[in-house]
Order: sequence, then structure tokens, then C-alpha cells
Amino acid sequence: MIAELEKILYDDSGGFRASYINDSRGFWHFHPEYELVLNIKSNGTRIIGDSVELFDQYDMVFIAGNIPHSWNYYRSENSLPDKHGIVVQFKLSSLGDALLSQHELHALKELLNDAEKCIVFSVEDAKKAEKHLALMVNSKGIEKMIEFFNVIKILCSSEKRGYLCSENYKLAFDERGNKKMTTVYSYISENYFNPVSLQKAAKIVKMNPIAFSRYFKQNCGAGFVEYLTKVRTNKACYLLRETEYQVHDIARECGFGSISNFNKQFRKTEGTSPSDFRAQFK
Repeated sequence: MIAELEKILYDDSGGFRASYINDSRGFWHFHPEYELVLNIKSNGTRIIGDSVELFDQYDMVFIAGNIPHSWNYYRSENSLPDKHGIVVQFKLSSLGDALLSQHELHALKELLNDAEKCIVFSVEDAKKAEKHLALMVNSKGIEKMIEFFNVIKILCSSEKRGYLCSENYKLAFDERGNKKMTTVYSYISENYFNPVSLQKAAKIVKMNPIAFSRYFKQNCGAGFVEYLTKVRTNKACYLLRETEYQVHDIARECGFGSISNFNKQFRKTEGTSPSDFRAQFK
């Protein structure tokens, strides 16, 4: 399985697309458009570039073009609520160099540059943007563009923003390299709850294990075992927070070989024990 090129369709022949999210959007994909995603009603794990994190309600991220990403939702009774998020996609060419070169849009130009590192915004900013994003979905023409720039104003003036991709992560748009990394990401995503080895991953992409280890860290920004542990720990965090499963059952379901290893890796990643983490949400 490789990252799929998603073709963005513009229903009004414009350069800006806004729509509600009603599907699972769980496939690993990329596209040349910039993308702003606001999650409203669901939670799960998002993978963007080399970042793997839990997300919850009012999670809002801004992604530059050609950066692979996916949202893996945790479903309640195997279903997701309707309109559980809003996505806006647009081409850089729709803004144009002439417009972006104007002094008044210097902050927007910086925002677009920062999107190469993938920006995550605060819950407060997400709630401010929600009404304008909803209006974008239901508007056309100049009204849609007015709401777009209302959203941009919120993003540019945000004082609480973080960056998801590591400093050394920059995806070269190389078809062969892209296939290798996305194949490995997909393998981990689909098998993290089973025994997973660097040797097996290297074999899947037909590489020597030592060369693969260097290749993975260079392209991901984290070592193979570190990345795998983060995926497992993120799932464990969700189960500790949202379920009453016993800690030893969660350790087994998330692919940790023993409860002692689970406790050790969880504390190393999250800075606290699984039991103390769960207690924060009681």
C-alpha cells in the first residue's frame, strides 16, 4: 500500500474547496493543494509526515501540499457522526504571486511557509474558525472568499501554534522514496498490535536492515523502534482515557510484549505511568 494521489474536485470551478467530512479519511494520501482540517466531533490518531499524535475535538491543522497524511478515527459502535469535521483545500496558484507579494499579506506568506512543517492550532483558535469554515461550505463567490480570509486572519494572528513535523523532515517528491516510506507507515499502522520487527519492515521494501534503519530515520526524523513505540503508545493513551479496560489488556492490545515493557515505554514517552495517566481523566 502506498500513499495515494488524491485528486481534489472543485464543485463550483473555483480554486477553493470547503466541505464537511463525513467519511473515515483513513487512507494514507497526498495532494498538491494546501489543506486546513478542523475536527469537530471525533477523535483518533492523525499521521502527518513524520508526526503521529492523538487528536480530539477541535483539533485544527494546516498542511502544505504534497505532505502525506491520514486520520485514523476511533469509532463508537463502528460509526462516525455526520459532519464530524470541515476541510478546506486550495491551490497556491489560486492566490498568486502578485497578491502574496503585497505588504498587507506578508503574514499569510509566512503562514504558507510554516505550513511546510504542518501547523497545529489551539482549541480556542479552532472554535473561532468554526463558524467561518461552516459559512465557506455553504457559500460561493465573493462570500466564500470573505470567509476564507476571516479564517486566514485567525490563523495568522494565532499566538498558540505548534509544528508537527520534525525540523529535518522535508518530503522530497520522489516517487520511489515516497513509495518505500508510505509502505512502511502502512505496515506499522496495520500491524502495530502484532510483533513488528525492523527486519520484516526492511524485507517488505527490499532493503538491507542496516541501510533501512538509516533510511527510515533520515526520512522520518525518528528511529524505527521509536516511531513504532509512539504509534502503540498513542493507541494506549486513547484506550486508557476512553475505556475501562485493564492496563494489562491494553498493553497486549497495543502490541507491547509485557506489562513491564509497557510501563517502561509509556513512562518514557508520556512522562507518567499508565495508571496515573488514566487518573487525569477520572
